[in-house]
Amino acid sequence: MDDFLLYTVGVPLTFLAMVLGIALAARRILGLRVGLVRTTFACVMGLSITASVLSGMPGPETTGALGTVQFGIALLLMIALLTFAEVIVPTGSIPPPTEWWRAARARVVRARRYSRITAIAFRHGLGPYLRGRERTDTRVARSLRLALEEAGVTFVKLGQVLSTRPDLLPADVVDELTLLQDKVPAAPWAAVRQVLVAEVGPPEEVFAEFDPTPVAAASVAQVHRARLKSGEEVVVKVQRPGVRRIAEGDLDIVNRLAGTLHDRTRWGRAIGVRDLAAGFSAALLEELDFRVEARNLQAVRAASDGTGVVLPRAHESLCTARVLVMDRLDGVPLRSAPLESTDRDGLARSLLDVLLRQVMLDGVFHADPHPGNIMLLRDGRLGMLDFGSVGRIDAQLRSALGKMLLAIDHGDPAGLRDSLLELVSRPDEIDEQQLERALGQFMARHLGAGMRPDVEMFGDLFKLVYRYGLSIPPEIAAVFRALATVEGTLGALSPGFNIVVESRAFADRQFSERLTPESLRRTVTEELHSMLPLLKRLPRRAERISSALEQGRLGLGVRLFADDRDRQFVTSLLHQVMLTVLGATAGLMAVLLLGADGGPKVGPDITLYQVFGYNLLVISVLLGLRVVVTVFRPRRVET
Repeated sequence: MDDFLLYTVGVPLTFLAMVLGIALAARRILGLRVGLVRTTFACVMGLSITASVLSGMPGPETTGALGTVQFGIALLLMIALLTFAEVIVPTGSIPPPTEWWRAARARVVRARRYSRITAIAFRHGLGPYLRGRERTDTRVARSLRLALEEAGVTFVKLGQVLSTRPDLLPADVVDELTLLQDKVPAAPWAAVRQVLVAEVGPPEEVFAEFDPTPVAAASVAQVHRARLKSGEEVVVKVQRPGVRRIAEGDLDIVNRLAGTLHDRTRWGRAIGVRDLAAGFSAALLEELDFRVEARNLQAVRAASDGTGVVLPRAHESLCTARVLVMDRLDGVPLRSAPLESTDRDGLARSLLDVLLRQVMLDGVFHADPHPGNIMLLRDGRLGMLDFGSVGRIDAQLRSALGKMLLAIDHGDPAGLRDSLLELVSRPDEIDEQQLERALGQFMARHLGAGMRPDVEMFGDLFKLVYRYGLSIPPEIAAVFRALATVEGTLGALSPGFNIVVESRAFADRQFSERLTPESLRRTVTEELHSMLPLLKRLPRRAERISSALEQGRLGLGVRLFADDRDRQFVTSLLHQVMLTVLGATAGLMAVLLLGADGGPKVGPDITLYQVFGYNLLVISVLLGLRVVVTVFRPRRVET
């Protein structure tokens, strides 16, 4: 019975204690947390190898002297196996077994969709570009558009976003991608009703009237007319069933494709395709949450008060992630509106005024003001629709953008260069003088006497920026896209409308408003309030500095490594250097001791010097393994 308990309880407990001991030793020696599975495997393998190695060593009479060496060999073998595993497959790179089944199912679904997308690309002749073979083909733009349309909603949206980046893509590709449409047949009313019931409740209970026939349908959502019980006429934007699940799966494929193109193609790295995919994924996920669109609508609406352009009001109590309820504007889209009896110049001026006010003053603007999103209302005013695409720029970027527009207005290439370099992410080396000359040629081509700026002007500016290796922030690219889009809308609304002249008039009005006595008094008061604490402390500090200077006690104190990240870097570097030096020293001493003659005998064929040498050799290898693991371990980048 005692033997049975020994083998069934004692041995497993002993083995478990050994595993825990090895795990703790490995964590301390290697400086990392080792998983239980790989630790157990390393222990089994290490003990097996150690048993075979020790079977050829001296007999029991030398066991006491070589005990430390035997333990060191066992520990060394186990940690060597763990080190090899960490170098090949770092801890955390493989998900736990509980997630394998779910990951396998997701991989199968992704593989099916991935193979379908790849087949679409090859069918339209885009295979060579996916494999990294670059060639010149005038048909690639049309093939790309057709492939994106066939691939579905996510890829249509991707093409529409890429059509706004003439700084990254050739003009023929941009022109073709602007033709992308995501109009699809309306979803069945039964499926749409299920979404409404799940989000806001049964439509016949929430609304006084609800028209099940949509007035517009796209790949993401469709729009229905309705009337609230309070009597207000509204439109209800309902997300198509299952579109978010499809989009999330497609976004995973888009990001993987972007990573492949970044690694395998020169043009993918040149345009930053991986960053583009990440930005697109974040934007599309926001667009699929209608609560974000409701907030966008409220922000743009607040920035447009008093401009003469009407924006609908969102009914926040009925807005959810998949349903958006807002006021219905009574009018027709501008592209199909009768404009013969309207004040075209006045409407164009009010539209430009509201967009410039949104961009330059409030920093939140409608990023896609094309004629389909602008309505001519029955009362003769303009209205704005579709706030899924809204741009935001901070005060610093607004200031740099204002300087840029002012330099363009004054025909100042040097000022345009300086303001442009404030807007973009500049490379380490750039020929500013050559850039200034190129900007001067750009201004002479598009802004000379008798010239009328158009969409081509923005395209040429993007090409110039790309040629000099500059990277325009996405929010500034959205501003240029909005200006280029509204230029086409203004041209359709009022042919001959000069956007530069009217923008100059807008700037003059804003400058005049800031020069009124009341505005100047308010500005001076605000500045004095902010400077008052500094002015109160300034005399005492000046007296203290002058007194120290007079007495010869003025000094300058500089704190080295004040930042925690600097101290951590230096500490880590010194740690690795110290481990390397100690390991090399222990190895050198081990070699000297193992080669030394003489010393007390601890066995027939081994001396005390050799025992010390073997132990030092084990220590040297362990320290070397610690350095190897530190070198190969992935580092977290702190921001």
